[in-house]
Amino acid sequence: MSVDPIALARALINCASVTPASGEVFDVLETALMPLGFTVHRFTLGEPPDGPTENMVAIRGEAGPHFGFAGHLDVVPPGDGWATNPFETVIDNGILTGRGAVDMKSAIAAFVGALSRLEATNGTISLMITGDEEGYATYGTPRIIDWLKERSIKPDMILIGEPTSVDRLGDTVKIGRRGSVNMWIDVPGTQGHVAYPHRADNPIPKLSKVVAALDALRLDDGTDVFPPSNLEFTSVSTPTQASNVIPATSTAQLNIRFNNLQRGADLVRMVEEIAELRHTVAPDLFAGFDPERFPMSSLPALALGAAAYKSDLQHGERVNLALREALFEEGRDLTDPAVLLQIGQPLTLDDLRAGEADVQADYAEGRARGVIGSPHFFVDDEGFFCPTLAIERVEGQLNISFDAEGFDDFMHRCFS
Repeated sequence: MSVDPIALARALINCASVTPASGEVFDVLETALMPLGFTVHRFTLGEPPDGPTENMVAIRGEAGPHFGFAGHLDVVPPGDGWATNPFETVIDNGILTGRGAVDMKSAIAAFVGALSRLEATNGTISLMITGDEEGYATYGTPRIIDWLKERSIKPDMILIGEPTSVDRLGDTVKIGRRGSVNMWIDVPGTQGHVAYPHRADNPIPKLSKVVAALDALRLDDGTDVFPPSNLEFTSVSTPTQASNVIPATSTAQLNIRFNNLQRGADLVRMVEEIAELRHTVAPDLFAGFDPERFPMSSLPALALGAAAYKSDLQHGERVNLALREALFEEGRDLTDPAVLLQIGQPLTLDDLRAGEADVQADYAEGRARGVIGSPHFFVDDEGFFCPTLAIERVEGQLNISFDAEGFDDFMHRCFS
């Protein structure tokens, strides 16, 4: 049986499978696969708003090698500006148009079409298709991986049908995909009328400072095979649309696409811990400390310190003390290049960029060695983080106490 990939693509696209998807669009794909000798497994998980999400694993063969094709049948909402119904395909001048034609129903149709022309061979072929890649993906690909692990199924190689072409079909083949993490930042305030601002607490200016600080982050410079990790804000909202009401809360939504230099959990922890730290430093301990100006990233200040030490030891000491003074005693914004250059005179922006590279290199070396914070000492290959302190988090609070046994162990290792 030969499958026409264009006809199958049109049938898939004509299903309005806005994320999270289930039902009809999977019926169409299963109907195409069953005559080709595939055993089709379908399972639906989750409840709104993250679900329900349907997933499919279709398998043909048993022995190795195992070649898998991964993809998704859900699409983003079509939005405005379509000349035709986005869920009724049109072919005009050789171009197939419809929501999902590029991302990525045509790729799934092409794969099935190719399989229908492939004679039976040794090995195993599978399709791992989710109904939620465009949304939160809570019950999407991670649940397919769980399903495979439970059955000890592990493909030897996987082709993902996401669109990667730049100028013409097939001109770019990628060896992997970047990770993705979504985050929401909620800033509380006190609702009130704009005519009486002293009776309210406006959360929007506070959120805007957080947004500006995060937007200024440079997470890394990329690798030979992946572009730099990037953070993008996708939504900023308040619960009221009235023009004369100061809202009670303000929310920002962001997404970080990250390469293999980063980990999703680390990025989430970075934002959470910095945001927490901004509001836990006791203002009365420092003369001019401003929690709203506490930097969301220490990279610019660390880069200045590194550049200063590289130029001269005494200059490095002076600059690092001045950075502490500027943050805690003067409440200055250490993400502002103008502030940093004033502190670091006569250093230049080029010096700061070189300093960032040095800090990133130190960071990469620290991660490779397992550094989890400062101070973290190493004796041979054994690490000691804050060897005089026992640190634990209990019910969201940090408990810190003197660790006599840990200190004795550290000193014994140092002098043995």
